Amino acid sequence: MSKEMQSPAAPERQPKKSGSAGYMVILAACVALFAVFGYFLRDNKLSPLATGLAVVWSLFAAVQLLLEKLHSHAKTVSAMLSSVVKYGAVIASILFLLNAAGVDTSTLLAAAGIASLIVGFAAQSLIEDVITGIFILFEGQYKIGDFLVLGDFRGQVIDIGVRTTTIEDAGGNRKIVNNSDIRNVQNRSRKDSYAVSKVSVSYDTKMSRLREVFDAHRQEIFERNSDMFEDLPSFNGIQEFQDSGILLHFSVKVAEKDIFRAQRVLNGELKELFDANGIEIPFPQVVVHKQQT
Repeated sequence: MSKEMQSPAAPERQPKKSGSAGYMVILAACVALFAVFGYFLRDNKLSPLATGLAVVWSLFAAVQLLLEKLHSHAKTVSAMLSSVVKYGAVIASILFLLNAAGVDTSTLLAAAGIASLIVGFAAQSLIEDVITGIFILFEGQYKIGDFLVLGDFRGQVIDIGVRTTTIEDAGGNRKIVNNSDIRNVQNRSRKDSYAVSKVSVSYDTKMSRLREVFDAHRQEIFERNSDMFEDLPSFNGIQEFQDSGILLHFSVKVAEKDIFRAQRVLNGELKELFDANGIEIPFPQVVVHKQQT
């Protein structure tokens, strides 16, 4: 019996390369910049600007390297913190540049505090996104790596930012959703996932014989697909009495990412098993009577 009875599965997506090397380069460059302008060129008028930027971006690189070591729920927290740190580093750099250009940043910050109240009324959606993102983080509604169903889109969470969540489906298509727009979401990674196969058999089929045939071969079916199936497939009984046959329900425990592929595989295995043992799968037939002349 062939191992897989469906079109070839999409190739597994290669894991993204870590940014550790890039952050190490940033950290080394910042340390070198700090050493040059903090000690050798300390009297240079660019020294305060250069050393300030070196401190900001070396802290940024160090935090990013630390966050890359975290996993699971901590990895979700690190993704959001990474976004916050990135924004903070950019804002601090802008303030250093303005200060070097002679701008009174203390006055600017005071004015920004007043302006933020005005802008806040026009940026309610942005504030809502950020607050919702914080609730998602601390309530643990979902984390990076979870599979979500959002409307008609199903995919894996690959990033959670301050404002948005990015979900990628099996075809590599990405959906970027504002955190405040994530409502009525279904988290498919909270419980075990099962691939389900529903197949009809003739009313003439003896259920006891069908169960014996299935029980005798389900170990073989599991072994052929052990890279995908997490347990032996199960026959769960009669689902429905239909006009032309009896609808049966089969299932097998799988990883959520394999659920549709496993369903196709299980369908193929059952079809070959039934054919080999003379178990009929009924189908509608049209009888045409030729009129006698």
